[in-house]
Amino acid sequence: MRDLSRIFKAYDVRGVVPAEFDADIARATGAAFVRLLGAERIVTAHDMRASSVPLAAAFARGATEQGADVIAAGLGSTDLLYYGAGALNIPGAMFTASHNPAKYNGIKLCRAGAAPIGQETGLADIRALVEQGVPAGSGRQGSITERDLLADYVRHLRTLVDLGGIRPLVVAVDAGNGMGGLTVPAALADLPLTVIPLYFELDGTFPNHEANPIEPANLRDLQAAVRSSGADIGLAFDGDADRCFVVDERGEIVSPSVITALVADRELTREPGGTIIHNVIVSQGVPKLVRERGGVPVRTRVGHSFIKAEMARTGAIFGGEHSGHFYFRDFWRADSGMLAALHVLAALGGQAGPLSELLGGYARYSASGEINSEVADATLAMLEVEKAYSTSADSVDHLDGLTITFLNGAWFNLRPSNTEPLLRLNVEGPDDETMRGLRDDVLSLVRSRREP
Repeated sequence: MRDLSRIFKAYDVRGVVPAEFDADIARATGAAFVRLLGAERIVTAHDMRASSVPLAAAFARGATEQGADVIAAGLGSTDLLYYGAGALNIPGAMFTASHNPAKYNGIKLCRAGAAPIGQETGLADIRALVEQGVPAGSGRQGSITERDLLADYVRHLRTLVDLGGIRPLVVAVDAGNGMGGLTVPAALADLPLTVIPLYFELDGTFPNHEANPIEPANLRDLQAAVRSSGADIGLAFDGDADRCFVVDERGEIVSPSVITALVADRELTREPGGTIIHNVIVSQGVPKLVRERGGVPVRTRVGHSFIKAEMARTGAIFGGEHSGHFYFRDFWRADSGMLAALHVLAALGGQAGPLSELLGGYARYSASGEINSEVADATLAMLEVEKAYSTSADSVDHLDGLTITFLNGAWFNLRPSNTEPLLRLNVEGPDDETMRGLRDDVLSLVRSRREP
C-alpha cells in the first residue's frame, strides 16, 4: 500500500511532480472522489502549469470510470472553479499548486455548492481509499464535456459589486504569470480603467518572480510600476488567483486586514447588522470597526475550512484573513481575490480621493506581518513564551496557537506550522514603537529555542 501522507495536506493534495504526485495518483483520486461523494457529475478546472493538463485529464478518467460525467472547464482560477461548483451545484476539482514553485502541482477539492473538503471533511477518506486501491466502477462509463465558464463567472461577479458610475482609474496589475492573466482582462473589461499589465503571460515556470504576493519581495515590481506610472492602485494575484493583495498610489503595500475592514464596511452598509468572520491574526481594527458599524464580529482559527464552517454556522456575509483570502456568502462562502479587488475598485472609484486617504480610517494599528522562526521544539517554545508573558497579559487564549493581549492594545499570536518545524509570529500594537519592541522581545524568546 502506498503512503500518501506527504501529499494529502490539511486542505488539499500537493506535491512535486512526478516524484510525489503523478497521473496514476490523480486518476485514483478522481475515482475515490466520485465514489465517496456518490457524485453523478463533477466540474474540473486547471491552472497554467505544464503538468496541470495531464493531471486533470487523468483525474477525469478516474471519475468517468466510476460513472460520473465530467464538465471540464479548462484553464481557470480557483475561484472560477468554485463558481462552477456553486452555480452548477456539483462537486469540483481544481488542479493547481497555487503559489508553490513550478515543480509542484496539486488538487483543491470541494463538494457541491463549493463546500470545502479537508482532512476532517472527506480528504482523509479519499486518501485512505486511494492508498488501499479504488474498486473498479460498475455500470455506465461517464462522459467528459468541455465547457468555458469564464464569461459566466465574470457575469456573476459583476452582479455582486456595483461598479456603475466609477471614475476613470489607472490600475497596475501583477498577475505573476498566473491565472490572473486570464481572469483580470475579462473581469475588468468595459470599465473606465486603464490597466497596466505586469506578467499576464500564462507561464507555469514563473520566470519573473514567485506568484506569492504575501512575500513583500514579490510585490516590488508592482510597487515600482505604480510609482513610475502614477497609477491609482496596484493589484497582485497569486498563482491560482484566489488571493489578492493591494498597493496604494504611493506604492505602499496595504495590509489585508485593512482590505478586510473596507469590504466589511461595504457589506454591512448593504446588509446592516450582518456577521463578519475574521481569523485570530487579522487586526483588532476589524472587529472594532464591525461593532462600530452595528455588525457582529466572529473570531475563528486560521484556514479556509474554519472560516467557511463559521460562515455557514452564523450566516456571515463576509470573512477575511491576513493571507489575502476573502470570503463572500453570496459567492457560496468561497474565497475570491477577484471579488475583493472589485470591491476595492468600486470604493476607490466611487469617491474623489486617493486610495491611501480612503483606507486611512481603516489602518488603525501597526502590524509586524507574519514572521517565521525555525525551532527545535515548537511546543516547548510556546510554553516558555506563555510563561514569560502570562502575568503581564490582559488575556491569554489558545483558539489557534497562543494569543496574548495586553492592556496597552498590543497583542501577539504564536502558532506552529502544520507542515514545517516553524513557529509563525504576528504582532500588533497601537504604534510602531510598541509593536517593534514586543516583536523583538518575543522573537528573542522564540529563537533561543533554535537547534544548536
